[in-house]
Amino acid sequence: MREGEAAALRLAKGAELRDVLDTGDPAAWLELDEGARAEDWGRPEAGTWERTDDGRSLLAALAVGDPLGDARLALALCHRDGRIRHRALDRIAGRPELLPLVAVRCADWAEPVRTRARERLAEALDAETAARLVPLIRRLGDRHRGDFALGLIQDVLRGAPRERLAPLFASGDRAVRRFGYRLAVEEGFLPAVELARAAARDDDTVVQTLCADAALTAVTREDATEVLDALLGARSPQARSAGVTALRRLGRPESATAFLADRSALVRACARYVLRQHGTDPLPWYRTRCADPADPALPPGAAIGLAECGQRTDAALLRPLLDHPAPGVRARAVAALRALDVTDVPRMRRLLEDPAPGVVREATLALLPSARALPAPWLLRRLEPARPRWERASSWRLLNAHEGVARLRAAVTLLGDADERLRGQAAAAVRGALLWGVRDGSGPEVAGLLGRGRDLLGGRAAPRW
Repeated sequence: MREGEAAALRLAKGAELRDVLDTGDPAAWLELDEGARAEDWGRPEAGTWERTDDGRSLLAALAVGDPLGDARLALALCHRDGRIRHRALDRIAGRPELLPLVAVRCADWAEPVRTRARERLAEALDAETAARLVPLIRRLGDRHRGDFALGLIQDVLRGAPRERLAPLFASGDRAVRRFGYRLAVEEGFLPAVELARAAARDDDTVVQTLCADAALTAVTREDATEVLDALLGARSPQARSAGVTALRRLGRPESATAFLADRSALVRACARYVLRQHGTDPLPWYRTRCADPADPALPPGAAIGLAECGQRTDAALLRPLLDHPAPGVRARAVAALRALDVTDVPRMRRLLEDPAPGVVREATLALLPSARALPAPWLLRRLEPARPRWERASSWRLLNAHEGVARLRAAVTLLGDADERLRGQAAAAVRGALLWGVRDGSGPEVAGLLGRGRDLLGGRAAPRW
């Protein structure tokens, strides 16, 4: 039995509403609404219980005004009979715990129920209740006819003190945070400094962009330093890039130099744009920073930044960085050479033995177009279980690019591997070989590999062609 049906059954047996539902979870209300109308939740269970809340008794109780507890009234608000739902809405006065179900009924398919629910919700809604119902009504807004309740809480919250929006900003539901910040921006509830801090603090890119743009629109000379400090010190690239771009408008373009080697490509691009608009070419800065391959303070972003705006001749500055003591610099140097389409296969092959996973990953990407130039037996030995996971993943990726018999050998070797991801990729390769054959391969070895692969896959093997 699903959760909504189980909750409806417990309510019908007399359990209290708060004991059955997490009333702060919008999904719980929607599941109850659906589960209460299921075909089988109210049927007797092994003869131990007889349903008492059938439609006739409930309709009669509502008609004569018999007292109903929150649990039974909740079932009435979710009942499949529209007459019961309609009459139940007249009994919700003074029952704030049931307002979530009133909100649900605002999108009801029966027009009389829908109209009555909208009247009741408008009567009961204040700023505090509206803020509490936002998570549920946000979900209802995606339903057909769900826009009324959403528009209603927007109207209520627009006229409320901005403190009422604070729970929305701290919500764990990013859709709710987006709703709250969008409303705050539209109404001008938050000053530029608070918007900048929200952009720097929030982990949702939509909120980051919304708040950063709004902060830079509302910034003044008096709070420009605080706003920029918050944005430029943010962890998110969206917030930092917004702050870097604003440096030009706020008369501080030279400060963009500090972000030419940022870890984010977006931020680096914005810094170059600001400097070029100021009449400064960033390329000499990159070349100067990368000129000393032993510089321990060299930021990794300088190497890849040089490739982003440099030329192929700049590979001469990047190759020495492949031996830099910092793994991040080595990895970015490999990525930079790949971006410039300058791949030295022997040197990249040597980097496959690097102790840093990031360097091995970048070297693998650089070698993929030249994978057939690497000896397959050497790569196959690197699949041994004793080797680090990143080395084994690198070798499999390069052997997979070999295609043909080399890929089949590696795939069959990995079918019994302890690494689930490698095992799954190998199984897909073997199934493809069983179904379509092996490119450039035939003879006893291929037949033996295919047979072994079929045996290892067992019932998961592809049928014979």
